[in-house]
Amino acid sequence: MISTSRKMVVAGSGLVGSLTALRLLQRGFDVELFESRPDMRSAAISAGRSINLALSHRGIRGLERCGIGKEVMAQAIPMKGRMIHDLNGTLHFQDYSTRSGEFINSISRRSLNVVIMDAIEKIKPGAIHFQHKLVHLDGNRETYAFESGDRKLVERSNVLLIGADGAGSAARKWMLNQTPHFHFDYSQRYQNYGYKELTIPPGEGGSFRIEKNALHIWPRGHFMMIALPNPDATYTATLFLPYHGPESFEQLKSVDALRGFYAQYFPDALPLLTDLEQEFFEHPTGYLYTVKCAPWHYHDKILLIGDAAHAIIPFYGQGMNCGFEDVVVLDDLLDQHSDWTQLCNAYHLQRKANGDAIADLAEDNFVEMRDKVADPIFQRKRKLELQLETQFPEYYSKYAMVTFRPDISYHDAMVKGRKQDDLLMQHCQSPNEQWEQAELSRLFEMLKNC
Repeated sequence: MISTSRKMVVAGSGLVGSLTALRLLQRGFDVELFESRPDMRSAAISAGRSINLALSHRGIRGLERCGIGKEVMAQAIPMKGRMIHDLNGTLHFQDYSTRSGEFINSISRRSLNVVIMDAIEKIKPGAIHFQHKLVHLDGNRETYAFESGDRKLVERSNVLLIGADGAGSAARKWMLNQTPHFHFDYSQRYQNYGYKELTIPPGEGGSFRIEKNALHIWPRGHFMMIALPNPDATYTATLFLPYHGPESFEQLKSVDALRGFYAQYFPDALPLLTDLEQEFFEHPTGYLYTVKCAPWHYHDKILLIGDAAHAIIPFYGQGMNCGFEDVVVLDDLLDQHSDWTQLCNAYHLQRKANGDAIADLAEDNFVEMRDKVADPIFQRKRKLELQLETQFPEYYSKYAMVTFRPDISYHDAMVKGRKQDDLLMQHCQSPNEQWEQAELSRLFEMLKNC
């Protein structure tokens, strides 16, 4: 077991950084967090920033490990499946699973972060230093400097730096700059898509205006909109659209163009988005990209976690869940090793392949959500998967393995799930939607060998 004598500094008090610090404090480590933003408990969330996330089994396991699972889940809204909105307004509901307890949960980013921060400060009041940005680091000398809002420097030395400072991680950038002496691989892949966040307000008497327990999707081929419920009966709606082309952000420069676009492609959503014009033109256009790197540590001096190690696009709902799973793995490894170098190597080897796998799956699922969920062949495949789950509960689809089976690694779920998908898509080419028991049994035996 690792000794708790070494002090630690966590750069970033977002979801993953805060959960990392909480677990380390619970284990008896002396931990400080430095966060560039103000304390969200006393500052409003900036416009255009996602206020809800999809929490599933891997993330829940991390929260339960820290003893805050019940408190968080009390604020979550179960989403039992996808509600598909056709162009003509027809609704199609696709269950995520036929098994009890297998659903995802819409959770407020702010509420979740506040629960974790409060838990940290119950153990160590003042552990989080807000408005302190990481501006200088030297992993070789183990010295780190954070600049406060009034431009004063706060320095820490002889500590382990845990870089939880997001997709634009300063810790990761420093590691990259150590090449060629330190062999660090790095890649980033941008999507030709941006996103704009909008709001569906509550109905009369604070009611939910569309189905509460669903993730809503308006798939339109090469673009789409989604909406997730919030506890206050609002929905965070997100439009994903190419930057350029016939249907793109570059075409939506006026109120008339925007309203015409929504009237043509999202007619049932248009009456729901009562502040469409104001929000669309005031909120920033976000961008989507994937980051992969290796290794996830600089010797035993700096350790990357969460988006700093594996930023992914949000189309499997696993970014936060993957980061929380990092915390669980790190926690397990603290019991298995007595040397920090060995622990850091083991952490990288265990998580790197899985971080890459969920990044690739998220890119695949973007295509699925915008292009395939309304496709008749895909819909037949989903019906067949649900029938297989009903007849053979031990069968898990790729989505179910990723989302509901933390005992199966992302990498293994990807490999097996892709083979299953290929087999099922071939089986669903015909328009048949009724499968006899003998046929289901034969197909299940084939799927077991994938």
